[in-house]
Amino acid sequence: MPLFNQPNANILTSPQLSWQDLQPNTSEYASLFSRIAEEETDSLALLQPRLLNALVHLHQQREGFPLLLVCSQENGSYLELITRQMTRIAGEPTTLFGGHYHFIADNVTLQPPGDASHPFTGTGQVLFAEWIENDQLFGCVRLHRDRLQLEPGLLHRANGGTLVLSLRMLQVQPLLWLRLKRAIQLGRLEWLSPDERRPLPVSVPPLPFSLKLVLCGDRDALAAFQESDPELHELATYTEFEENLQVADEEDMLAWCRWAQDVALQARLPAPEADFWPPLIREAVRYTGDQEVLPLCPRWMLRQMREAFMQENALNETALLKALEARSWREAFLAERMRDEILLKQILIETKGEVVGQVNGLSVVEFPGHPRPWGEPSRITCVVHPGDGEFTDVERKAELGGNIHAKGMMIMQAFLIAELELDQQLPFSASLVFEQSYSEVDGDSASLAELCALVSALASQPVNQQIAVTGSVDQFGNVQPVGGLNEKIEGFFTICDDRELTGEQGVIIPACNVRHLSLRQDVIDAVEAGRFHIWAIDRAEVALPLLTGMAWRSETPDGDGLLRRIQDRITQLNQQETTYRRWPFRWLNWFNQN
Repeated sequence: MPLFNQPNANILTSPQLSWQDLQPNTSEYASLFSRIAEEETDSLALLQPRLLNALVHLHQQREGFPLLLVCSQENGSYLELITRQMTRIAGEPTTLFGGHYHFIADNVTLQPPGDASHPFTGTGQVLFAEWIENDQLFGCVRLHRDRLQLEPGLLHRANGGTLVLSLRMLQVQPLLWLRLKRAIQLGRLEWLSPDERRPLPVSVPPLPFSLKLVLCGDRDALAAFQESDPELHELATYTEFEENLQVADEEDMLAWCRWAQDVALQARLPAPEADFWPPLIREAVRYTGDQEVLPLCPRWMLRQMREAFMQENALNETALLKALEARSWREAFLAERMRDEILLKQILIETKGEVVGQVNGLSVVEFPGHPRPWGEPSRITCVVHPGDGEFTDVERKAELGGNIHAKGMMIMQAFLIAELELDQQLPFSASLVFEQSYSEVDGDSASLAELCALVSALASQPVNQQIAVTGSVDQFGNVQPVGGLNEKIEGFFTICDDRELTGEQGVIIPACNVRHLSLRQDVIDAVEAGRFHIWAIDRAEVALPLLTGMAWRSETPDGDGLLRRIQDRITQLNQQETTYRRWPFRWLNWFNQN
């Protein structure tokens, strides 16, 4: 990671990121993007090999219960995609299944299948249904003026083939699932009277039945299925629709672009142009949260493409940027109102000056029903006073702090106590709080900021309010990754930008989070111009000089440092306590001095 001069004159160098680090690098794939439209597209075999292998296995299965469980979303896009691939694997049907019902007066007979157009003759199709009712699935018996009429269902059309269904749909209709499972196990479809109190007036022979079943569901649905039917779950074939692709080389990027183009063409959209890919990749990284991971969700891809096409009737860079900007504006009402509270000083956030024991932390705000989270700064303060070494987490005391936040606080305290190397209890008590926070606080992403506030208060060294901090720490002072990084940085940048950038403002992030960056263009432009800064650190000791202008440890035995100041303050307080002991206990001083 390159080192650059830091705005604070007290610190010569710091792990500052360049603007190129703030978004995925797509320039190395420029030549690839220009030839995507010319490539023959059939990318699923490269991107979903496990899924295709499981479908082939199901198609070739001849014994046991022919069931494939797929961990995937349960919407029509996924069900249709799996159906399309299974149809390719199955090929053209050559055998007829089921039969033909022949009615003579009150006598119903079943004849072998001979005509594919007959409603009860199956041709081995692969079909899917996102939601289906009992009569739609099994067909039904109609009685009209003592005349019997049989109406086919989806199972009659899929007889001899494969049916792809939503697992959760079956779970909310347990009788439907029990009847379907029994039909597959017995190999026949039986006709039931529409009125349970009255039997059918004539006997209808059951229809020979053969079906392979694919059930798609998320992990919760699969867990519920395992609990309700453990024996069948154990016998079923299992696979997953992989939602993300780890991009390691040009071949991976080519496969991903081919897949996106397949999705576009399947939806009857034009092939994406070469300049469409870089902004799509940047938005994809924001979606996955990793520069080396791209999403494979067809619904996500279709949304980006359809909204872009609505802007320009084409899939190019201009169209996609317009669509993303319009979407961001439509969804920004709540975020803008909360930023207004900061700008109107109803929520106090400092972006200039220095304050002892106060740090700008970074939070991600999520509202139920709102489509996306956004970031905003949080003022974290700490006060210390002589005491018994208790660290008070005000959020926890007020029952507004979650368990993970409490864990982060304890880890941060353990690091500090270990660094001080005290022979006795710390003679100070501290109180840490998220100011103007009126809802539950959880997560450990503020533990680095809380540590910096605590050190500042103990050392009486002010903190630069132009810099915000995010990251968690372990007991050894290592800075660990956190989530929502792009939103956090953009939230603080927006406040600084609205108040006018000073050229010395910025954000401290964990170094292991750099791979998650895909920032807005205005943030990148400000970093490139030197008006905003982002530092990536891997140790808590690196954050402290950036914020306070003073090193954690002095380089020489007689040098000044935050750790030395805290130790000197502890020594001074201990001496004062010894001096001011009441006269009956002053004789103890003699023992302390010898």
